[in-house]
Amino acid sequence: MPHDKKKKRKKTGVPDRWLDYRPVGQRIPGTRFIAFKVPLKPSLNRQVPASQSFGLWDLLDQVESQNQELGLIIDLTFTTRYYGLSDVPQSCSYVKILTEGRHVPSDATILSFKRAVRRFLKENWDNDKLIGVHCTHGLNRTGYLVCRYLIDVEGMDAATALELFNSCRGHHIERQNYLNDLQRGAKRSNAGINEPEEEAARGLAAEKPPQTGTTDGERPPQTGTTDGERPPQTGTGDERRPAGDDSTEEKRAGSRRGPRHRRQVGQAAMGGLHPTPALLPTPLVSYVWSPSAPATLARYSWSDMLSGGKQSEDPKPQRHKL
Repeated sequence: MPHDKKKKRKKTGVPDRWLDYRPVGQRIPGTRFIAFKVPLKPSLNRQVPASQSFGLWDLLDQVESQNQELGLIIDLTFTTRYYGLSDVPQSCSYVKILTEGRHVPSDATILSFKRAVRRFLKENWDNDKLIGVHCTHGLNRTGYLVCRYLIDVEGMDAATALELFNSCRGHHIERQNYLNDLQRGAKRSNAGINEPEEEAARGLAAEKPPQTGTTDGERPPQTGTTDGERPPQTGTGDERRPAGDDSTEEKRAGSRRGPRHRRQVGQAAMGGLHPTPALLPTPLVSYVWSPSAPATLARYSWSDMLSGGKQSEDPKPQRHKL
């Protein structure tokens, strides 16, 4: 007889411990790599304080603040719920490599990562654009695959690769099985590294969405899955995992590209602030309440005047087959 299994509720919020990690690391010297935590689509960023929201356009801003330019995003998360191709700026290429967390990536996953990197480097030999890599926290899966590439392809020793990644990310890889494999495991073969795989997609977002995030300064509860859980389609686990652990949740990924787009940073808001009118002397007037007086007065707000009304919900991200 079939036995009933109690299904756990599918989680749809901000990933667990996502706020605990700095958004973006530094470029790894001598490479094109830069690591960061997963950027969130606007509907998820509305669940965090505005000062801590982090989306794809924020990612570009932070990379540019380092005098760098991002050319490719390699998404290792094991879910498609954090953002879609429609959220990726047109200036970036995008590759999705579904990578389950907590387990050392398979040889096939490692080869897919190497191919994506090699293809980008070959197509961008004449510039210095960066390859951005992220999982959920931009730490364990990201660190493993970046270090695995440096060890297998660039011939770097494990200790140097780990030190470079940890110092540039600002957090240390914490999964011991990942560390053991990098330090003592066999190098993976590079056979087939130059063979073509699915072409990277071009982002579809033409301009930066309105600012999102909560304004009360409170930290909301985080309900995202973490990297040992199954993807949402099969139910998610709710085990407690050590801090510093990545989330692993993507089942299918969107990826098709379009032409490069230079972001438009609107400055209209700067002209929307009107000077406060000068205060003029006015005679004192005595007011007498009467039953016909209105119960409330209309509220005046600078934010109402600047925003021009309620912002519309952003469209649901498109899904694309790999």
